[in-house]
Amino acid sequence: MKILLIYPEFPDTFWSFKHALKFIKKKASLPPLGLLTVGALLPTTWKKRLLDLNVHKLTDKNLAWADYVFLSAMTVQRKASERIISRCKQANIPIVAGGPLFTMDYEEFDAVDHFVLNEAEITLPSFLEDLAKGTPKRLYTTDEYADMRVTPPPLWPLLNLDDYSGMAVQFSRGCPYNCDFCNVTALLGHRPRIKSAQQIIKELDELHTLGWRGSVFFVDDNFIGNRRYLKKDLLPALIRWRKGKLGFTFHTEASINLADDDELIDLMTQAGFTKVFIGIETPDEESLAECSKGQNTNRNMVEDVKHLQHSGLEVQGGFIVGFDSDTSSIFQRQIDFIQQSGIVTAMVGLLQAPPGTKLFKRLKAENRLLGHMSGDNVDGSTNIIPLMGLEKLAQGYQYLMENIYSPHHYYQRVKTFLKEYQPPSIRAPFNWTQMMAFFRSIYRLGIVGEERKEYWDLLLWTLKKRPALFSTAVTMAIYGHHFKKISEKHII
Repeated sequence: MKILLIYPEFPDTFWSFKHALKFIKKKASLPPLGLLTVGALLPTTWKKRLLDLNVHKLTDKNLAWADYVFLSAMTVQRKASERIISRCKQANIPIVAGGPLFTMDYEEFDAVDHFVLNEAEITLPSFLEDLAKGTPKRLYTTDEYADMRVTPPPLWPLLNLDDYSGMAVQFSRGCPYNCDFCNVTALLGHRPRIKSAQQIIKELDELHTLGWRGSVFFVDDNFIGNRRYLKKDLLPALIRWRKGKLGFTFHTEASINLADDDELIDLMTQAGFTKVFIGIETPDEESLAECSKGQNTNRNMVEDVKHLQHSGLEVQGGFIVGFDSDTSSIFQRQIDFIQQSGIVTAMVGLLQAPPGTKLFKRLKAENRLLGHMSGDNVDGSTNIIPLMGLEKLAQGYQYLMENIYSPHHYYQRVKTFLKEYQPPSIRAPFNWTQMMAFFRSIYRLGIVGEERKEYWDLLLWTLKKRPALFSTAVTMAIYGHHFKKISEKHII
C-alpha cells in the first residue's frame, strides 16, 4: 500500500509566521506532528510520503503515486482541505480523513471516503483491520481516550528538517480546566494523559541524531496539567538529557497559575524552556467568570506575567474580545494590559464558538450563531452575534489592532519586555541562519521599512541597556514585521 499523508496549507495568520520565516529562509514554522504520528501507526511494510502543503505544492504526480490519501486538518484549514478533497476526487484517489476539523464537522464532507476520528491510537487499528478484510466502513469514532504510553514516536524521516524553523513533540493531551469557548476538553477530555519521560527522551534523541539543534514546541494544550510528574520525572530527565548538548530550546502552552509555582518555573528553565503561551483572554473579571476561566480570576495578571519574564520565560499571550460582558471600554483595557505587561506576541481575536463547546450549545439555544467559525484568530470574523453589535465589535477590534501593532507601540512593548527578561543560560552553536536574518532585517526594517526609526532606536537601546539580549531584540523586530503585515492584510 502507498499512502500519501497530506497536510493542508495554513492561511496567512499570526501563527503562520510566513513573513518572519522569509528572514531565515524557512518554509514553515512547525511540521504536522499528528500526521507524523499517524504515519508511525500504519503498517511498517507500507510506503509513506508526507506532503506538507505549507512546504510543497500538491501535484498530479503526487496523487498518481498514491493508493490512499490520509488527510488531517484543523478548523482554520477548512478551505484548503476542501481544495485537496476536490483534487483527490478528480484523481479518483480514496480519502481517509481525521483530525480536529473532521472530528467536529465530518457530516459536512460528503466526498470523503472514510473518517478515522478522535484519537488514532484507538480508531485507526479498527479501520486497518477492516481494510485488510476489504470491508472498510465510512466512520470510525470512539468516546474513549488513548493511553499515550503506547503512542509511537513521530515518523521524523518523512520530513526534511531544513524546511522548518521548529520541531514539535507532545507530552500530554487533555486539560483540567473547562473554559466554555475551548474545544480541547470536548476533543481530548479533562484528565491530562501523559507520555513517559522515557518516550519524550527517545523522541528528542531521534531528532538529535537527525541533526536538529533548534527549538522544539511541546504542543500540549496545558503542559502543567500534571505538575507532580513534571517535577519528579520529565523535567529532571530533560535537565539530564541536555547536559553537554548545544541548542534545543523548548516552548509550550500553560495556564497563568504557572506563575504561582517557583519550583516548577525553575525546573522548566533549567530544562531549556524559554517561552510559554498563556491564554490571558481578558483583564475583565466579569468576562473571565462568564467563560469559566476561573484560573485567571482574582489575581494580578500583569504581575504574574512579569514574574514569569523575570524568571526566564517569555510570555506569549492569547486575548479575546466579544464576550457578552464586554463593554466599549474593553478595547482600551486590552491595549493597556498588553502594553503594561510587555507581552510582545499578543494574539488578539474575536470570540468564536467551536462546535462541541458549552459556548456553542448556549448560543445555539439563543439563536445567536452565524454558521462556521473560521478558526483564525486574526481575520476579524466571528460566528457569534455579539451583544455589543457586530459593527461596534469590528470597529473596536480594528482600533485595538492598529494600536498594539503600530511600530511605536510595538517597539515600546519590546523594550518593556527586555527590561524584565532574565534569559536562562543555554549553550547554542553558532547560527549562520540568525546572522543572515539580522542582515536582512537591517535592509527590510532599518532601511526600507516604515518602522526604521523604531528599529534603530531599539537596537541602540538594547546595545546600551541589555546587550546580552541583542539577538532577542532583532528576533522581535522581525516578528513585529510579520504581525504588522498580518494586521494590515486582514484588519486595518
